[in-house]
Amino acid sequence: MRILVTGGSGYLGTHVRRFFNAEDLSRRTHLDILSPLDAARVGAYDVVIHLAAHLSKNPGETEAIFRTNVEGTVNLLREMSPNSIFIFASTKDVYGAHADNFTEVPETCSTDYASHGALEWSKLIAEKYVQYYAAERNFRSCIFRLSTVYARPSEGNQNGFVTHYVESVKRGWPIHLPLEGKPVRDLLHVDDFSRACRSFIDSSVAQGFYNLGGGPANAVSLRDIIDKVAGMIQCTPVIDESAELPVPVPLNYISDLAHIQHELNWAPTVGIDEGLKSLV
Repeated sequence: MRILVTGGSGYLGTHVRRFFNAEDLSRRTHLDILSPLDAARVGAYDVVIHLAAHLSKNPGETEAIFRTNVEGTVNLLREMSPNSIFIFASTKDVYGAHADNFTEVPETCSTDYASHGALEWSKLIAEKYVQYYAAERNFRSCIFRLSTVYARPSEGNQNGFVTHYVESVKRGWPIHLPLEGKPVRDLLHVDDFSRACRSFIDSSVAQGFYNLGGGPANAVSLRDIIDKVAGMIQCTPVIDESAELPVPVPLNYISDLAHIQHELNWAPTVGIDEGLKSLV
């Protein structure tokens, strides 16, 4: 089975590509999903795991966000072969503030406009294209609305916030926390994300659609992440109490995993303590 990871040299993609011994389509391999010629390469693969994206929330980058996340995705979808598999990494952020209405957020949570930015809107639009082209071109598709996926640092990549916190504790860098670190996120180790991809590949589901995170067993406040890491390496973290950061939206987020557990028989296997130790 030939597997391609777009963005396979990125923060998460590096690890997903190694997990599957997959090939990479990214700018570091001198390939670009915005090039129809480069995108045409996906037709030769059995599975495409689409991680490449423009993840900025800067309003000044709106055009680049929509081009990469929508146009780039469509370029790939148009080239998928019948009976192949396309796995799309979307985001929990498509729910926006609506997610705060749930203790555990289900796939039925509203995505109606609630001050969404270009990133959230581009991912939501791309999801619709995934569903359309999968039906039109007769390939299997899977959409994962990802919560907080974390991984070890990789060369040349900007870390996610969990990895950034771990590195900051280790190196004594000042850490800026919104709302004194009270917001909660459910953490998912990148290997568990890869296993979720594998579970879909091995299933008979034609069009999958799942919230994907660590779930309630792996939900933790931002401050608790820092305290856990500090306890592991026996040091005192440097917290910048004066930093004023915007309140995250949603305030708290925990994925409801009932649907993916029922349909794919998948559940996280890497707990918070084990996962954080792998970063230390």
